[in-house]
This record gives sequence, structure tokens and C-alpha cells, in this order.
Amino acid sequence: MGKQEQTDQRRRNLLWVGVVVLTGIWLTLWSGQTSGSGVVLAQSGTAIASGTAQAMQTPVLPPPACTDPVALTPAMTEGPYYTRNAPERTSLIEPGVKGTKIVLVGYVLTADCKPIEHAWVDFWQADGEGVYDNDGFRLRGHQFTGKDGRYYLETVYPGLYPGRTAHIHVKVQAPNQSVLTSQIFFPGEVRNSTDSIFSTELLAAPLNPATGQLATLSPLASTPAAGQSAQPPTYVFNFVLDVRSGS
Repeated sequence: MGKQEQTDQRRRNLLWVGVVVLTGIWLTLWSGQTSGSGVVLAQSGTAIASGTAQAMQTPVLPPPACTDPVALTPAMTEGPYYTRNAPERTSLIEPGVKGTKIVLVGYVLTADCKPIEHAWVDFWQADGEGVYDNDGFRLRGHQFTGKDGRYYLETVYPGLYPGRTAHIHVKVQAPNQSVLTSQIFFPGEVRNSTDSIFSTELLAAPLNPATGQLATLSPLASTPAAGQSAQPPTYVFNFVLDVRSGS
């Protein structure tokens, strides 16, 4: 097996191990039930208004476990649309935002698969029509991971614009470490093959809400039970950072 194949296999292993834990998170998040630790979880319909900071309450769960060193998340260009000082929030959904709601969830980890607490994760993206808000903070926001290294984001599926496939920009920083600037891509997009900076190493893994397992292409919103809202498509992406001691 070549070096690239080993790297891809390690990344797949991380996703599959992580999804076992994340499936439990996902099911509990959308049920609105109380976890064993007594923490009340957010409902799927919760939206945080622009400029409002609110910490997402999450259960204490173990991070993914890895048998081999995990490939580091590759860096990627920042692009021209980054805005500093976006509000702290876990939902980018607000009135007037165009696009189909999705959930992005995952862990921030070290190369030996240890969770990184209080890692800064800053997201920005285009709306469902491929338009960035360059005057305010629509579809922009940062958050910090909990003790388990987990982040949770409610947003919309990013639209296309000339030259680019669907993607979400992100900056990730462990405490007292350098900033990783990268992007997250989505499987099944036709433009993945024509975007000059697309990378398979940065593909999110769709979660099938019907089975609780990773899907092959795109997740489908589940059929809601009577009196409940449909659960939006959910994607999993784990960040692996190069954390250096003494930094």
C-alpha cells in the first residue's frame, strides 16, 4: 500500500470510529432529551440571531479512538472573503438566510487522537445562492470546542459561484498554537471535478439519519414523526491539528 493510500485509509478509519460516537450525539441532539449527565440538548429548530453569542450545551462523550497516527488536516487558501471578529455562535441560521439547512459536526483532535479542548473554530461561507455577506456577519461565526473536543454547527448548504464547488471555509486553532486555515467540501458535487483546489482529503462524510451510518453520497432529511420537525442532512468532519509542546 502506497503512502497516499495509507493516509486515505487512516482518514477513513477516523471517520468510521468517530461516527459511532457522533451518531449517538446526533440522535440525542434532535430528540431534545436530557443526557445521562443531566445536560439539556438543543432542539433542531433553534436558531441563534446574528451577533448573539450562545454556547451549545452538549453531553460529555468520549472522543474517537485511533489505532494509528491520523493524517493532519491539510491547509488551504483563505480566499478573499474572510472577516475578522465574527460572533460566537453554533447556529448560523437566522431570518432571511437563503439555503437548505444542514448540520456539520465533528471533533478537533491531535495527531494521536486526543481531543483538543477550547479549540477556536471559525466558519464562513456563501449562502445557498453562492453569495457572501461582505458587509456583515451573515453565515459567519466562531465557537470553541468543549472538553471532548467536539464542535456542532447549524448552517445552510453552500451554493455555487463561478470557479468554485460547494465549500465552507474554516480556521481552527488549538490554544497557544498556530492557526490552520482550510476548507470543507461535500461529496457528490459535479463541480468537485472542475474546482482547481478541491481536495478529497477535505471531504465531509454524510450521515444517513435513517441508519445512523455514513452514507455514500449525500444524506437525506429524515421523515419526521407526527408532531416533530424533519431532521436536516448531517455531515461529519474531524479536524486533526499539529500540536507542538512548548508552543
